[in-house]
Amino acid sequence: MNRIPLWMLAAAGVLSSFPALADTDLQALRAEIAQIKQSYEQRIAALESRLKNAETAAPQAPARESSKSTFNPEIGLTLQGRYYRADGDGHITGFLPAGHAHGSERGLSVDHSELTIGGSIDPYFRAQANFAVKDDEIETEEAWVQTSAIGHGFTVKGGRFLSGIGYVNEQHPHAWDFADQNLAYRAMLGEHYGHDGLQLKWLAPTPFFLEFGMEMGQGANWKDRKDPRSRAFTAKVGGDFGTSHAWRAGLSWLNVRASGREGHWDDANDVEAETLFSGRSRYTIADFVWKWAPEGNAKYRNFKFQAEYIKRNEKGSLECEDNSADGGACPAGNITDTYRARQSGWYAQGVYQFHPNWRVGYRYDRLSPGQIDFGAGFNGVLAQPRFTPKRNTLMVDYNPSEFSRLRLQFARDKAEQGKTDNQVTLQYIHTLGAHGAHKF
Repeated sequence: MNRIPLWMLAAAGVLSSFPALADTDLQALRAEIAQIKQSYEQRIAALESRLKNAETAAPQAPARESSKSTFNPEIGLTLQGRYYRADGDGHITGFLPAGHAHGSERGLSVDHSELTIGGSIDPYFRAQANFAVKDDEIETEEAWVQTSAIGHGFTVKGGRFLSGIGYVNEQHPHAWDFADQNLAYRAMLGEHYGHDGLQLKWLAPTPFFLEFGMEMGQGANWKDRKDPRSRAFTAKVGGDFGTSHAWRAGLSWLNVRASGREGHWDDANDVEAETLFSGRSRYTIADFVWKWAPEGNAKYRNFKFQAEYIKRNEKGSLECEDNSADGGACPAGNITDTYRARQSGWYAQGVYQFHPNWRVGYRYDRLSPGQIDFGAGFNGVLAQPRFTPKRNTLMVDYNPSEFSRLRLQFARDKAEQGKTDNQVTLQYIHTLGAHGAHKF
């Protein structure tokens, strides 16, 4: 700020009012000008002091009050419902399921509603909990605390959380581009895989996206709590091509032990048998995502392609529970013997938004039964089917806003041997309250 013109201007104004002054009057005028100058300098100094104090105080977090009114979390509620018609029961031939899936009921039904509560605890931690609610069932899907001030690209998360393996594993059902999960996840991971444990991530200081992750804990959805040695490692890289294209690729590895993991198998008499698996499961997952939007503006038009490949190796013991009362091949007293399997599956899908409110999508799923070795005790009881499950899915959805979605989906499902299941789904998804942005 130029201070001289201010007092000189004031002096000029005073002089213009007195064309002729005596020496005494001139001295008085000089004194008055000096006072004006001093006043302006004091005011400017005071303003500079206030500005300096404000800049010093800005980075500091305000003191937290003890009043209960300071607790102001982000609360979001997602409501989902559907009409579902199918010819089959959604069974997948040749795969022992892992984890769990919410599933679909025929006819009109209310899906699991999701209640999410989260927010910053202080400048150093953030927390979030996600609950799936249906009828008299409340399931804690996530409940974690994450650091926010370690710096150098590191973050640590602890509690219950969806693992960072693959691409779609961290997404909740309301964020899926289709009304149900792909076959590869359903057959080998359930709806998704979650940990009770710790996660460490590091975002590298590179001009492109490069992130590494490590996890350890106990599976929240599997019965593996007796052995806490479940591990996951992830590596993800991505970037932009010009202003209209973005991509991300990832490689993940998961090693987890199960103790009495429940499953179902069609035995030699074509009767469903209850099974319990105990042993080690090892997964390798490769994922790729590519997004396109004209000049980076996805509001009016955009396209997303995603694909994942999952390979699962399992080794341990398998128990077949008695189903002889239903005409099954598992005798009274059960059977327990060794079990080894090497299986894989993949899916690829594309979703095109051709209008700000409308999208269409197609997905293809395919599983490879691979090689399954049952112990000698299962001879004549359980056998490996020579069958390749697959499915084709088409969907169209209407989005009045970012908080509402109406979807119509048709699938031709050939995941169960000898059956073609034509599935029709009409779904609604509505979100109230806080709703954070979805990941890339």
